[in-house]
Amino acid sequence: MGSAPEVVLLDIEGTTTDISFVHDVLFPLSRRALPEYIAEHWNDDEVRDAREATGASDIGGLIEHLTAWIDADRKEPTLKAIQGKIWRGAFESGQVKSHVYPDVPVAFQRWKARGIRIAIFSSGSIEAQELLFRHSEQGDLTGFLSGYFDPTTAGPKREVRAYEAILRALGTRQVAFLSDVTAELDAARTAGLSTWQLLRPGVADDAGSTHPKVSTFAPDELGF
Repeated sequence: MGSAPEVVLLDIEGTTTDISFVHDVLFPLSRRALPEYIAEHWNDDEVRDAREATGASDIGGLIEHLTAWIDADRKEPTLKAIQGKIWRGAFESGQVKSHVYPDVPVAFQRWKARGIRIAIFSSGSIEAQELLFRHSEQGDLTGFLSGYFDPTTAGPKREVRAYEAILRALGTRQVAFLSDVTAELDAARTAGLSTWQLLRPGVADDAGSTHPKVSTFAPDELGF
């Protein structure tokens, strides 16, 4: 097995979790629940933030705006915060169990045994990240995770400054970043992280990518 990083930093969609779970299960769930949630939580902090971000002054206008963001897969922090609140109810009631690839818990156990810390960086809110790994089909995986980052705590995932902020927070430069998105990997490599590109089933190979490509977290592919 090759030289191991001190921290493995992971994307979620297309890396630990099938993209279809997010787009075909979580997004429609939040879309359906949005009108009731907005009406019931009009004066809550996350809804007030969404009103400011969209300029909407009434419930109907805000729902319309946020629904359009969901349909366009906009990485808006105010939307992600509301989705996280909606998903909490679905996860905690048992309505939803999150998908993770079978090699994910195996890799988590291997890395933890080697003293490698595991952290997550996703466009979804930190609350949503924790829920996904706590309520997975493979059981509660949060015990393996030592850090969570989203655009509100680090910055946009395709910008170098986000990965520089994460390096500072982690306190080490020996960090490997695994993602399926070339632009994210480019930014991470510029910041000094080691990078690997995941080619999970259904993820198209980017011929222009210069990052090492793997299909799983298996040690014979990653080297750690």
